[in-house]
Amino acid sequence: MISPARDVALDILLRVEQHGAFASELLHSERLDKLSPQDRGLCTELVMGVLRWRSRIDEVLASVSSQKLARLDAEVLEALRLAAYQIGFLQRIPAHAAVNESVELVKRKKKRSAAPFVNAVLRKLIAKKGLFEAPVVPGAKTELDLASLYAHPLWMVARWAARFGLEAAGQTCAHDQRVPPTAIHLGDESVVPELEAAGIRLAPGTLLRSARRVVNGDVTATKAFVDGRIAIQDEASQLVAMVVGRGERLLDCCAAPGGKTAILAERNANSKVTAADIHEHRTRAMRERLKSKTNVDVITADATALEMSADFDRVLADVPCSGTGTLAHHPEIKWRLQLAELQQFHQRQVAILRAALAKLRPGGRLVYSTCSLEPEENEQVVGHVVRDVQDCELVDARGVLDELNAEGELAVADPAVLHDGDFLRVLPGRFATDGFFAAVIQRSV
Repeated sequence: MISPARDVALDILLRVEQHGAFASELLHSERLDKLSPQDRGLCTELVMGVLRWRSRIDEVLASVSSQKLARLDAEVLEALRLAAYQIGFLQRIPAHAAVNESVELVKRKKKRSAAPFVNAVLRKLIAKKGLFEAPVVPGAKTELDLASLYAHPLWMVARWAARFGLEAAGQTCAHDQRVPPTAIHLGDESVVPELEAAGIRLAPGTLLRSARRVVNGDVTATKAFVDGRIAIQDEASQLVAMVVGRGERLLDCCAAPGGKTAILAERNANSKVTAADIHEHRTRAMRERLKSKTNVDVITADATALEMSADFDRVLADVPCSGTGTLAHHPEIKWRLQLAELQQFHQRQVAILRAALAKLRPGGRLVYSTCSLEPEENEQVVGHVVRDVQDCELVDARGVLDELNAEGELAVADPAVLHDGDFLRVLPGRFATDGFFAAVIQRSV
């Protein structure tokens, strides 16, 4: 009998590979609600493990396979990857169980003729488990070392090393391969005793005093989470929302899923916040998520064609991007993203930033942000727009961070570690958070 965890894991991996789905969304779908907590945990570990280590897994499989991996049916290849991850990375799972279940999975997917091949490949793999050992020792000296050691595309690692240095690139790659900590935003710190009474063990945030890290326990099962009084949100994402500041009218023009909008609403409780997103299904979900925020108006609208007056005090343009700063949460991105796509993102981001700036009142400020590490989506977008738009100027992010620090919002000892030139930049691995970039732009009075 095939375990439910492996059965669901294979289906998710196939949807990620064949339909461009995101594993993190599928792992929170209704199908997993039918699994036991143990099977749900195993399913998540299998899916994310295969995606994180895919290039290493494929390299090992190719060395023991009589057929080229590229010629295999998707069902066969994903079943092999699933078993290989268990054999090479999960010592607690008996190798024979991983082999037997992957053979049965192939049969269930109507690829019965491939079952002997799958069995033979995996038996060879068991005999050569040493192939999974790290190809280089810690302390990698080149981009190729990092790409091989941490299962990342070489082109991506080479860019990071050139921009941030080899050590920072290594920290980022290492972070991407670990299960990221669960961070929560507290709308009100009085909820902490309630969470602790529910068996949730918390640690202080590393970037923000209003954030906590979950050490143990399932916060999604707590009343505070169900009521919307806490939210799971990466600390760097929370920080970007804090940088937006305060005003009477605020606009979040690419708002889904609404985490940053919620922070804007809390920090500006007596102000009006408009949250826009282009997708109707996402705005419906936002309305439900933000229903307790009575000062938020959620609308469905294209950020490049917002039909509203230019009188917002604060605007957040957290634009769609490649997401290369979020590979710990979304490892499939590193296998899906192509270098040429960055220019496509750049063009869309420039259009959104131009339109968003047009909604600022004189003297108002806009925060442009991405969860990307790539200059085409960050500095180059800001430089392009600020150079061409006459009545706006870049504001040094250091001053904004100093203000947050003076208000007691920051948990870091020195705000200087959060900026890079005029910009806010948080690199994955430095604080065990996602990577984020933000620029503050002000419209002339």
